[in-house]
Amino acid sequence: MKYTIEAIENAKPGMRWEEIGCQWTLGQAYLYSKEAGNDLPNFAEVIWDDDIETILADCRKLGVKEFTISSTFSSLILTIAKFKELGCTLDGIVKIKERYTHFGSDEHTLIPAFKMTVKEA
Repeated sequence: MKYTIEAIENAKPGMRWEEIGCQWTLGQAYLYSKEAGNDLPNFAEVIWDDDIETILADCRKLGVKEFTISSTFSSLILTIAKFKELGCTLDGIVKIKERYTHFGSDEHTLIPAFKMTVKEA
């Protein structure tokens, strides 16, 4: 991974995301990419609009300057617009590794994702 989130790496079993100090959706994005072997945290599930400000604050606090979004939820365009409004740039579409492999294979399928860069606040 390009960015190591020490708060997650040093977390003890049973800790809650609030105790770790990382917004849970960002934490899941980090774990997704760590498991898949991607360079950047990848948001593969729904990102709630109410969470975006906290996600970006935690990205800045934890040193995450880039991430990807591979989720295909229906209001994704509005979510990306909100990220842009709050200080991100949309840098295009990239290919990332899917989290899981197919049965009998060690290879991860490549899937498209939006690449985002976090600007300083």
